[in-house]
Amino acid sequence: CWASGQEQSRRWCMLQDGVLSYYENDRNTVPNGEIRVEEIVCLVNNPLHAHGIESTFEVYTEADRLYLFGLESPASAREWLKSIAKSFVHPCAEELLALDFERLGRLHYKGGLTLERAQEGWFALVGSTLHVCSEDGRRQEPLQLRKLQELSIQGDHEVLVLVERRRTLYIQGERKLDFLGWVHAIQKAASSSGDTLSEQQLTESDVPLLVDRCIDYITQCGLTSEGIYRKSGQNSKTTSLLEVLQRDARCVCLKEGEHQVDDVANTLKRFFRDLGDGLFTRRWAPNWLWATVLEDEGAKVDEYRRLLTALPPVNRATLKALINHLFRVQCFSGENQMNTHNLAIVFGPTLFQTDGKDYKAGRVVEDLISHYVEIFNVNDQEMKKQQDEITAIMKMREASSSGTQQAGDFICTVYLEEKKTETEQHVKIPATMTAEELTFEILDRRKIVMKEKDYWSCFEVNEREEAERPLHYSEKVLPILHCLGTESYLVVKKQMSMESMLIYLASRVGDCKHGMMKFREERNLLGLGLSTGFHDRYFILNHSWLRLYKEVRSHKPEKEWPVRNLKVYLGGWPVVYLCCDTQADLREWFATFLQVQNGGALWPSERPKARVARPQQDARLGNISLIPLRGNESEMRNSVAAFATDPLTLLRNV
Repeated sequence: CWASGQEQSRRWCMLQDGVLSYYENDRNTVPNGEIRVEEIVCLVNNPLHAHGIESTFEVYTEADRLYLFGLESPASAREWLKSIAKSFVHPCAEELLALDFERLGRLHYKGGLTLERAQEGWFALVGSTLHVCSEDGRRQEPLQLRKLQELSIQGDHEVLVLVERRRTLYIQGERKLDFLGWVHAIQKAASSSGDTLSEQQLTESDVPLLVDRCIDYITQCGLTSEGIYRKSGQNSKTTSLLEVLQRDARCVCLKEGEHQVDDVANTLKRFFRDLGDGLFTRRWAPNWLWATVLEDEGAKVDEYRRLLTALPPVNRATLKALINHLFRVQCFSGENQMNTHNLAIVFGPTLFQTDGKDYKAGRVVEDLISHYVEIFNVNDQEMKKQQDEITAIMKMREASSSGTQQAGDFICTVYLEEKKTETEQHVKIPATMTAEELTFEILDRRKIVMKEKDYWSCFEVNEREEAERPLHYSEKVLPILHCLGTESYLVVKKQMSMESMLIYLASRVGDCKHGMMKFREERNLLGLGLSTGFHDRYFILNHSWLRLYKEVRSHKPEKEWPVRNLKVYLGGWPVVYLCCDTQADLREWFATFLQVQNGGALWPSERPKARVARPQQDARLGNISLIPLRGNESEMRNSVAAFATDPLTLLRNV
């Protein structure tokens, strides 16, 4: 094969006894060079003809060197790759060997609940999917790179950050050459790779991010725009915007004032018209057009539903998202002049990529909008949400007519005290709005005057899990909204435990909290008859870490978590469960969490209507330890252990 350390030349190669050697020819006994397999950190399977040879692959070593090997036969190259991979991949990650990988290797990373310590993991890149095996052999759920919410490089180009909806992965670069290769490969895999729907960057629900961005912007800013989708935008701006979105829609933020509604609408239409294989696919498009001749409406709806299930998943999800959007648009036809028929005239030829002479294409779109609920199996809950959003947009339009709107705002429903139709408020959330500002906005709308010791706060509530999280007054609301699931909502209500928490924090010594709590994890085992009960554990919480010890006398924590990476919910949702014996204990732990996570500020002292006077110490003796524990964590554990054995121990030197 061809071997290249610094220059390309033909070499005889041999893999034997953990060493990859290359010789001048098959008669030589002394190798020109060799690579020990334990020094290999990455293998790369290059595309065909990437280096002027039929098939090539790359080997990266710990010394930050790159070796290029080439063969005339793709099958032979694959055999070499598999053999080398099998020799250097740890047994804990051997299942990755079965994958048709483009890149395979080991990297240091942080993720999940182990952000305080980097661990070595094995990574395999297959298409747009990144497979990960941790050092303990556990294979994690693969990352769908085209569905990432964020992909960025931090720390002087030494950390690659991959953010999904429910997890974040930090990949660290220890070797420059190897790390840069991974960065470029992951960035390429996470971008759109072609002109078909399945090759686009996607949302969590399998809708192309480009489509989602355009629909969201038009929903926020253009539902009442006269002639929306019928009027053409500027061709140059449409072309430019489409190119930017297709390059990396993840980095594009459409803003009112910077982007015109008609330009965005035209971009969406052009995307569908130029789409490779079309939205309905070349295979099934004729069947959709044929269905329009059915005279019986019930039979026609059934045929549409059958054809819908035949579409690829991404096409099916995209079609539903688009028709859902057009359904909203026609709800405002009195203002935008775009009823179902007019929308069908525009979108029929666009989606079927025809010249518009045959109205069958328009008839399909008209039927899909008219029978949207039946064809797409929209349940009552989805329909109510749709109606609520339409109502909210109408209210916000009326409200905005008297003032200017900020770019990048987001409309959401916030409830007052409890989730009821009569308590909902539709609020436009700017990117800079804090939980405190949102709270005042809701109270002002309902003309509620905040009295002294009225601790009104904003809560994130998860209905399904019966859990809630009081937002810190300085938290930005918009990022929270973008992460909320369909089962969650925001509510403004009084935080009944705030006064008790403030009193506790004012009277405590130091910034550390310690004590016994009941602990449980693995929520998904509930109901399976497996042992998932709570266990007594000793915890120490300081300004940086929450540490769990098996018992008071333990010196090494079983688990530890960085405090700033934790979200603390009251209820049943979190991955890790902590249970206190009393409400007072719960308040004290929760107050300490909030204090250490927010630099000691639990409640805004400058708020005139909510100022809390520091309580007199002698009036609150019941909340103060009679024997305050001081010192480092080890000293406190020893003190508590001694006290548990002999309560008089701590008093002997008094």
